[in-house]
Amino acid sequence: MNPSNTAPVVSTDDSAQRLQRLSAVAEQLIERARAAGADQCEVTCNEDMGLAVNVRMGDVETVEATRDRGVSVTVYVGQRKGSASTADLREDSLAATVTQACAIARHTEEDPCAGLADAALMASTLREFDSWHPAPFNADHAIDVALACEAAGREIDARIANSDGASMNANASLSVYANSHGFLGAERATSYSAGCALIAGVGDAMQRDGWFSVALAQADLESAEAIGRKAARRTLERLDPRQLPTGQVPVLFCAEMARSLIGSYIGAISGGALYRRASFLLDSAGTQVFPDWFSIEEDPFLPRGFRSAAFDAEGVATRQSMLVADGRVQRYVLGSYSARKLGLQSTANAGGVHNLEVKPNAGDLPSMLHAMQRGLLVTELMGQGVNMITGDYSRGAAGFWVENGEIAYPVDGITIAGNLKAMFAGIEAVGSDVDPRSHLRTGSILVGRMTVAGNGG
Repeated sequence: MNPSNTAPVVSTDDSAQRLQRLSAVAEQLIERARAAGADQCEVTCNEDMGLAVNVRMGDVETVEATRDRGVSVTVYVGQRKGSASTADLREDSLAATVTQACAIARHTEEDPCAGLADAALMASTLREFDSWHPAPFNADHAIDVALACEAAGREIDARIANSDGASMNANASLSVYANSHGFLGAERATSYSAGCALIAGVGDAMQRDGWFSVALAQADLESAEAIGRKAARRTLERLDPRQLPTGQVPVLFCAEMARSLIGSYIGAISGGALYRRASFLLDSAGTQVFPDWFSIEEDPFLPRGFRSAAFDAEGVATRQSMLVADGRVQRYVLGSYSARKLGLQSTANAGGVHNLEVKPNAGDLPSMLHAMQRGLLVTELMGQGVNMITGDYSRGAAGFWVENGEIAYPVDGITIAGNLKAMFAGIEAVGSDVDPRSHLRTGSILVGRMTVAGNGG
């Protein structure tokens, strides 16, 4: 078969009809909940289909097709909450699910912050963002793509004698959210990914790295050959690593790793962490956290964005807005419950943030290396060493040592440490080399000074 990433287009697409069926189920459940005495009710219905293929050393290891369905009902009796779920759409099962949710609600403690999001915040304009690109779930095609990824990488260099495997995945999801405010919204999305991980060297000198591509449309994936070749180059570049002496140096997080810094910031300004007093950025709204040129914008309306949506998980209308402007915290990340706990209003982030873009102030990675001159380029992070209460940061790392603005040699077996408050304030540059494979869109991030601990002389 042709191992290209383009499969035939689906000849019949019944997603609209299936969404209508799920919508009818959601409306029926809300009516049942009202009849059972619920003051408020919300329902989520999902259908998910997937295909996952894994190969290794030219052989097929696994082929897995999945099809899942779920219905979740949450009712509020006064300020008491109860939830129940089922995967069975038969009438008796749906009726039992509502009965269970109501029974649970009547036995829970009252919570003054419980309830649906405010009715006035419900989305009134519903639209799609080019996220639905169905293609046949063809196992033979997926196997060919995965095998082609691995073969393209293994044939690059004789030093690549082993493989950690290659994969291709395809997923399609349909979801409906409805509540007793009269809101009903339906969404559908597809996603495709292909990747490869290779091993070079022998014995204790072995190094592993890889590459993957992900997209909402299968035709937007990088070619299997390009993925394999990039995985090979990245693996070979890591051979013969050295260690570093302990010291304080500039640290440049490549775009893939820079996402984790932005993720830590989002976690620190999220409602759950704030009302639990478990964040190092308590009471930070309006304060300077980053340099005055730094900004983060949320854009839920990005065409083919990984997290584009007209409404959040509670039906609240999303909006394009700044999270950080001129280095200052513009707002927190809140759903309705955390907003009420904090005496604030939902920011339409129930279920998480949408597409975030960190504005660059620098050029591509080579130009950032040249500007840094001497320091550490981090291309891999290990461990979970981030204390969200204090902001203390300590993680295992690997990457490359930079001298005179050029990569000198690979390094591993090191730890980088600092405090996130100081790291955020000490950001000197954000590159234009955005990694497009995530809803957190950022280029490489240069932190002016961090402690690097190693065993080198």
